[in-house]
Amino acid sequence: MTGTDAVTPTPHEPPTDSTDAWRRLHDDAVSRLEAWVAPDEQQESLRLEFLEHLREHPDAMRKSGPPAHLTGSVVVLDEQGDSVLLTLHRRARAWFQFGGHFEPGDASVWHAAMREAREESGMADISPFPDIVQLDRHVLVGDFGHCREHLDIRFAAVAPPASSAAVSAESIDVRWWSVDALPEGSREDLLPLVTAARRATHR
Repeated sequence: MTGTDAVTPTPHEPPTDSTDAWRRLHDDAVSRLEAWVAPDEQQESLRLEFLEHLREHPDAMRKSGPPAHLTGSVVVLDEQGDSVLLTLHRRARAWFQFGGHFEPGDASVWHAAMREAREESGMADISPFPDIVQLDRHVLVGDFGHCREHLDIRFAAVAPPASSAAVSAESIDVRWWSVDALPEGSREDLLPLVTAARRATHR
């Protein structure tokens, strides 16, 4: 099931007033998190943490904001839910879903995550789902400059497995993996995330 967002994505266009744009993104994150029904106690605890962080930090949507700030990401599955498209991140040297920081031209948290997915995969025929599938808070390991911790809002999408993916400047490789054989050395949260995305996209 897709929602209005999935049918009519808004183009990424930098607004005239970036202060207003960041405020709209902040408000959108709050609205989505308040409306989201977490599937378990751990996710509910994270939902409340994210909302508290947004209340304490009006600039929490910006990469240049607090060292712990929000990001958006997308798990891309094939149409059967048997394979997941992952990117080998150049700096982290690990396989991840697509995602990253928000920009003032993003119409919403959801649009930002989809922009990142399309930019990092090189695929235009991604069919996104509008609802949050998971939240995650993790400390960054390595040299990421000002960034110390990401509070990630995660969505799901599907794409034809025959679609041709491209490697972006941020990646070493982009590849389909069986959901039953994820790459060695993946973060522990990748399998639960893929499982949550499969539930959301193959109800």
